[in-house]
Amino acid sequence: MTYCVGICLQQGLVVLADTRTNAGLDNIATFRKLHVFEQPGEKLFALATAGNLAFTQSILAVLREGFETAEGTRTLLDQPTMFRAAQFIGEVVRHAYQSEGIAIEQAGTSLDFTMLFGGQIKNQAMKLYLMYRAGNFIEATPDTPYLQIGEHKYGKPILDRAVTYEMDLNDALKVALISMDSTIRSNLGVGMPLDFIMLRRDAMAFDLKTRIEPGEPYFHDLRERWSAALRRAHMDIPAPPYGRQGS
Repeated sequence: MTYCVGICLQQGLVVLADTRTNAGLDNIATFRKLHVFEQPGEKLFALATAGNLAFTQSILAVLREGFETAEGTRTLLDQPTMFRAAQFIGEVVRHAYQSEGIAIEQAGTSLDFTMLFGGQIKNQAMKLYLMYRAGNFIEATPDTPYLQIGEHKYGKPILDRAVTYEMDLNDALKVALISMDSTIRSNLGVGMPLDFIMLRRDAMAFDLKTRIEPGEPYFHDLRERWSAALRRAHMDIPAPPYGRQGS
């Protein structure tokens, strides 16, 4: 299991991912799930993955090294638009399923996976997509500016209450980290280190591309402050009046 969240706002894009993989209680490891594709000054992409690790690593290798198409061998960075790049990922996913996925499923292994793909091409709109196993996808919009994959249910209520399209990008990163903390506390299949990128609209360079290790001071302080704020909010709410009348 894993947890990844992408938030695409008026100011830019934040993508955050954990690194834990879990193939049983005695087989827990760390693998990077947030991957960056760069053509400096021209194209900046981030791709986060959740699900079958071997299959998603195979897809990532093809996206970097090239996929045979009618136009010749093409990579993800060769695509002219964000929409075409998302379509290209879908093509690679469908081809990988035919060449590898069927055999994986026949061997009795789950092939569930999803991906978040976001970024910007120079002089074009910034985009964020959620890619499905079938190779199809949906796009984040100003009405729904965040997308999640993996173990999303623990962090979703925080994002629902806090994220707006107009919010500050640094605040969006803070909310994403709080949603990650809530998920880590509630699910052992999600864990540190954490990887994230921050990309300001039209900057064509990452503001941040960082790994947060266990014990990192800011994230530790954020966890403690959030827990304390929840306790204070709980105590500030009046006690329920139910059952006070009667015998």
